[in-house]
Amino acid sequence: MAESALEQLLRDLVRIPSPNPPGDCRDIARYIASWLDVPGVEIRTLHPPEKVMAESVIATLGDGSPPVIMLHAHIDTVPVAADEAERWSRNPFEPWVADEAIYGKGSVDDKGVLAAMMMAFRDLAQEAGALAGTVVLVGAAEEETGGQLGTRWLAESGHLPPCDFIVVGEQTANRVAVAHKGVLRATVRTRGRSVHATNPDRGVNAITAMAKLVSALEVYHRELRGRKHPLVGNPSCNVGTIQGGSTANAVPDTCEVRLDRRMVPREDPDVVKEELEAVVRSVDVSPATAEIGEFLVSSWFESDLATPLGQTFLRLAGEVGEAGPVGYLPGSDAKHLMGVARGDMVVFGPGSYEEAHAADEHVSLPELRDCQGVLSRFLKVVLSA
Repeated sequence: MAESALEQLLRDLVRIPSPNPPGDCRDIARYIASWLDVPGVEIRTLHPPEKVMAESVIATLGDGSPPVIMLHAHIDTVPVAADEAERWSRNPFEPWVADEAIYGKGSVDDKGVLAAMMMAFRDLAQEAGALAGTVVLVGAAEEETGGQLGTRWLAESGHLPPCDFIVVGEQTANRVAVAHKGVLRATVRTRGRSVHATNPDRGVNAITAMAKLVSALEVYHRELRGRKHPLVGNPSCNVGTIQGGSTANAVPDTCEVRLDRRMVPREDPDVVKEELEAVVRSVDVSPATAEIGEFLVSSWFESDLATPLGQTFLRLAGEVGEAGPVGYLPGSDAKHLMGVARGDMVVFGPGSYEEAHAADEHVSLPELRDCQGVLSRFLKVVLSA
């Protein structure tokens, strides 16, 4: 069977490495800009002043009139780690086809859905006839490291228009995801007094104090199981790292843990901070001391598909399989787009997030084709004059 234009485009995207770190997206952004540069399309490549190589691309078709539809995908990938490289069957940047799938770094996260969006966008641009609205395609840098210098910067700098409907491309097996969790990270520190371990009772052990706090945080985590979101499950609290002491023959005077508190939609980050602070205050670690701080928040996302555009997208996705709506367990750049979404927003795309960030990453060709079909039909239905 002859290779389709969609397959060839995905191969070309995979062949352009865009690992993050370091996050150099200039080559792939410029390839996308060139590929989408057809009559009637306005192209911009943009980067924040503090990181020139975090280049994103925005293509716009239409005069800005509503409805404004955004197709958004990220153009960076995670790096190929040294231990991962040994597990790849072939060169991860030389894509290959096997078992009705395309293999290669970024093939599913996120260049598969990016290719489908690019095809749907250019097909619409090349069709004759007036457009009853506007479509914006965003290829965003920096998603893999949080999106601060990619989508968040684009939104806060005024480069993204208010949108009536947004499709954020991620791996949902072409189901329509309308929610994902957020995350709040924090650091807990205990301080004691160091002495020689030959007589440890003269000192104050910061690790022993921290052990009490870790136990309290585990109790808090278990209590969170009682809170339930219908699509993404319950919030959680995980102690991810611990560091303390310098040698076995000294009482440690400092210890710190870093924790990850997953938030479900509608949870208030300020309330979550207060809960964590209350857990730390509730534990008597004297004569040691304890503190929590260095909070970093990445928001949750939720949409209710209440608009006609949302319902139309759900119906068209349902024509190729079970559409949902569902929750999406990983995060996405949807969290940075809530300020420009004046209507519904969904996360949608071929493949599974479980296939991302792994050796022999791949995307199903039937799912990839279905994804492009849904996107193309949606644009034509809602933007045809």
